[in-house]
Amino acid sequence: MNRKLLQSVREYKKESILAPIFVILEVFMEVLIPYQMAKIIDDGIQLGNLSYIVKVGISLVIMAMLALLFGVIAGRLAAVAGAGYAKNLRHDIFYKIQEFSFKNIDHFSTSGLVTRLTTDITNVQMAYMFSIRLLARAPIMIILSLIMTVAINRKIALLFLIVIPFLGFALIFIAKKAHPHFIRVFDEYDVLNNSVQENVNAARVVKAYVREDHEIEKFHGISKVVYDLFSKAEKIVAWNSPVMQFTMYVVVLCMVLIGGKDIIFGAMAAGELTSVIVYALQILMSLMMVSFVFVMIMIAEASSDRIREVLEEVPEMQNQPEAVTDVPNGDIKFENVDFSYAGEGGNLSLKKANLHIKSGQTVGIIGGTGSSKSTLVQLIPRLYDVTGGSVKVGDIDVRNYDLEALRDQVSMVLQKNVLFSGTIYENIRWGDENASNEEVKRVCKLAQADGFVQEFPAGYNTMIVQGGNNVSGGQKQRLCIARALLKKPKILILDDSTSAVDTKTDAMIRKAFREEIPDTTKIIIAQRISSVEDADMIIVMDNGKINGIGTSEELLKNNAIYREVYESQMKGGEENE
Repeated sequence: MNRKLLQSVREYKKESILAPIFVILEVFMEVLIPYQMAKIIDDGIQLGNLSYIVKVGISLVIMAMLALLFGVIAGRLAAVAGAGYAKNLRHDIFYKIQEFSFKNIDHFSTSGLVTRLTTDITNVQMAYMFSIRLLARAPIMIILSLIMTVAINRKIALLFLIVIPFLGFALIFIAKKAHPHFIRVFDEYDVLNNSVQENVNAARVVKAYVREDHEIEKFHGISKVVYDLFSKAEKIVAWNSPVMQFTMYVVVLCMVLIGGKDIIFGAMAAGELTSVIVYALQILMSLMMVSFVFVMIMIAEASSDRIREVLEEVPEMQNQPEAVTDVPNGDIKFENVDFSYAGEGGNLSLKKANLHIKSGQTVGIIGGTGSSKSTLVQLIPRLYDVTGGSVKVGDIDVRNYDLEALRDQVSMVLQKNVLFSGTIYENIRWGDENASNEEVKRVCKLAQADGFVQEFPAGYNTMIVQGGNNVSGGQKQRLCIARALLKKPKILILDDSTSAVDTKTDAMIRKAFREEIPDTTKIIIAQRISSVEDADMIIVMDNGKINGIGTSEELLKNNAIYREVYESQMKGGEENE
């Protein structure tokens, strides 16, 4: 088991240590039982000594009861240790993901992270649980049974010295052949989970375009790949059992042959042969256990590699040793900012951006698709780090802030609005979990959401289903704006987050912003000129560069892109009238 992963055992070390100890005690009892059985046969039954048979029989019952007790305790401890280990692994991975920047998350697919948190951890849990039981049991059983066999008949013991290395080599050979297939199969699991996730999330689109057959075909294709890979791996692993069974029967036949001859010539008693056969079966069964656990470890090894990738991923963004925890105001400066999603040396999405937004200003951003409008604003709460230059908030480089403190003062409503399962109250309180009902209603009024919420039978106690699919796009946007406002941020960023509301509602939201949060810096990305026309400053983006900055009147005079968009939208509006 990987050392990095074993650090997650933590408070379950006690159970992890005690389980093998009780397994060893169980093995001691089981090894003594055949020895006592031989005594009953040779010294009791053959000599007709009834009192001796009763005496030894009682000791056998006690040993069997102790073996049962030790086995039950060991099983319980191993189960607790395995479940606790899995719980800690899930905790560590989930907490690690919370530290990831967007770039770190981009490195792993959503489905890949889900598979690691479920299937992969279950594989590791099962391997760990059986390892601390069976891998403790098998070696001790083999050693003690071999010692007892040597004490009774050295020629039979010699068989095991030949067989054990042979079986060990066979196990290693099978493992090396199967392991690459198990690695591939879990990568394909990610693809399979991603297909299912996309299908469920986009169920409305699939049905609207009548693409169920296409999705089913796609699912079957990926499922077939997983089936083929598993089949290949299992076909290799399947050799494990026949090899073990064949070896076991050959050894038993050889033992009967050697032991039978020794009994005939008086070199061995019948009871001793019986006990040796039991010891042989214990040794071979222990080897079977080892092979079983070995297969589980092979599967878990592939899973543990994938889990370790997440745990060892270095968060791109980390707090400075003496990070600033107070954001003085909403003043924003971009100084020669370059940015590439690929990092140093990659194609620049943002080039030489220079910008100064004063605290409390309302700023509009427009530009064509792919002009890097969203990229520009995502650098403010440090969702990504700049590739070159610097972004400052309150005249302090964002890289010098404590991440939590910075993001707590920058509310961002993204293009893809997300609501969570729960009531409207609970969703809005993501902005401030301690907010009163009155505060929630106040921000909903600012976001023009209170009207439609009150129309629901349950009002603010209306349950939002997963993804917010029981509210319209415009309603979802207004609830997300309300949630952002509840944080009382120094900077509010709306990334095309009023696109699904009508122009009248859009105007009312902006009016509420001007009157209710005048000291908050407001940045509005929009496709409609009317959404930013009255802003203190409008930024025109084009191909990753700032093409123009000014008021609407100034840009109409000196910026061709703004003038073209303005005229096309105003002309379209006049024609519609």
